[in-house]
Amino acid sequence: MASESIHISVHIARPPAEVYEYAADPARLPEWAPGLCSAVERDGDRWYAISGDDRIELTFPPDNPFGVLDHTVHLPTGEVFHNPLRVVPHDDGSELVFTLRRQAGMSDADFARDSGLVRADLEALKRIVEAR
Repeated sequence: MASESIHISVHIARPPAEVYEYAADPARLPEWAPGLCSAVERDGDRWYAISGDDRIELTFPPDNPFGVLDHTVHLPTGEVFHNPLRVVPHDDGSELVFTLRRQAGMSDADFARDSGLVRADLEALKRIVEAR
């Protein structure tokens, strides 16, 4: 059985290429995604997010013209989470869409909490990009 997914989106009053350029830079993650990390480190071709005492490996797609910002989170426990994230044209700007998937055994309260954290991160990215 497939897990439940919800799509969380924000409209950003900037062209898709501008939103993509900002969001595609892993070094900027702590600016707009404090729910994921407080710092990032690059080690050769690998990126690591620092979250509390954990060092989490992140993998990203190559630069692309399609607005695909998917990323994979590799936890120290060995768990791996694929996170779809897209920038798409919408009216006079862009829509940033994150697909949040409910993990096995996750309570409704935890799923709602994660949804709120993702929304806060997307809203932070919106504020930053629109202020540039």
